[in-house]
Order: sequence, then C-alpha cells, then structure tokens
Amino acid sequence: MPTHLADKQPMVGNLRRAYDQNRAILDNHDLEVDVTTAIIGTGNIGSSVARHLVQGGEPVVLAARDQSHAESLAAELGALASSASVGDAVSQAEAVVMAVWLDTEKELISQLSDALVGKVVIDPTNPIGPDGHGGYTTTLPEGQSAASIVADLLPDGAHFVKAFGTLGADALGSAANRPSGRAVLFYATDDDAAAETVERLIRVAGFDPVKAGGIEAAGRLELMRGDLHQNGGLGGRLLNADEARASL
Repeated sequence: MPTHLADKQPMVGNLRRAYDQNRAILDNHDLEVDVTTAIIGTGNIGSSVARHLVQGGEPVVLAARDQSHAESLAAELGALASSASVGDAVSQAEAVVMAVWLDTEKELISQLSDALVGKVVIDPTNPIGPDGHGGYTTTLPEGQSAASIVADLLPDGAHFVKAFGTLGADALGSAANRPSGRAVLFYATDDDAAAETVERLIRVAGFDPVKAGGIEAAGRLELMRGDLHQNGGLGGRLLNADEARASL
C-alpha cells in the first residue's frame, strides 16, 4: 500500500467506528436519516457541528458570509457536504443551524422569514461581546436570553430550539463520541417537532441530548450567566446524561 494511503488508515477507521456507533444508536431510536441540515456560519461552532454530523452520516449544506469558506469546508468533509448561498441552503434543508453572532442571526431571520416557515431553527448563539479588557461580557440585560429574542423574531410556523451552544468551542470540537461515555448537550424548546429533530441531530453528532425545559429555561444554557453552560455555572465540566439530569 502506498505510504500516503497507509497514513490515512487510522483516521478512516476512526470515522468508520464513529459512523457505525451513531447508526446503531439511531436504529435503536427508530429515527430516519434521509434529511438535510443547513449550517449557516463556518466558524468554530458551525465547523464542529458540520464535521460531527457528517461523521455520523448526516448530509449537510454549508453557507457563510464568505462563501469560499463554506466551499472549502464542504470539500474537506466530502460527499455528504455541499455548499450554497444562505437562501439556497435554507431552502434545501429541514433543519437550520444558525451558527453566527446574535446580531447577524437577527438580520438573517429578517431576510429569510418566509423561507424559515416549516423549518426547525436551531440557535447555538451566546449573547456575548468584547469587554474591552481582552475578555468577554454578556450583551443582554439580566433576565433576557438570546433564545427569547430569536424565538420572538421567527415567523409563525418555524420550529425553534436552543441547542449546540452549551459547550465551549474546544470541547464541542473534541468531545464527540468520548470513549469514557457520551457528553451531554442540553437543549431547550417548547416545540415537540423541534425537540425530536434536535435530539436526533445531537445523537448523530456524538453526544447525548438532555432537555433543560422550554424557552423560558434557555438562559440557563447561555454564557455568561447560564448554570448549564460548560464555561458558565458548570465550571468547565462535561456532564454525562445522569449528571445532566441531576443538575436540572
């Protein structure tokens, strides 16, 4: 075997094992997988979500402000990934992950309102911004969450869920399919269709889903105040499913 192919064998084997593990979990939950997920934004969060979903066998369509970034990531991820404009990505998908800053998400919802009807809209955003001292601070007043703002902006008929934002970028990128047991991703929604979809996607991505509650609980999932965010009240910890349920 040529050396460059031999070097890739461990990586291929790991991807195959992750795919087989996720398919077994999906089969146990009688879940369909013939859907497409749009991921808007290819920064740390969007790229990690896309990579995990593809490794779990989920087709994704990627879009970004700089479309060359989406094209490059799609080429890296292979046959299950494609790129498109934001509008085309939304139209092709059943679920849309808005992996962008909150202000950008608000603009996109305004522009895409009609196209989002009937879609599951997944919001991983954290309402933070630079604090002027090299760190970050919350951008919203006490008692208000990014999720509540986004949910109010969405058109009737969109299915909203807060998810994929409860881990720091490094942990989200590295903690999928942990050998020691799956880490939890919390989610919050009032919508049964959104809950069913996001639970499936979280499992495909290599994590365990745990519902924190309805939208009123979504602030618990957000930086800087959320007690269920890894880098908030959890103090950097990753929880398993039993620990996560006990924390509720």
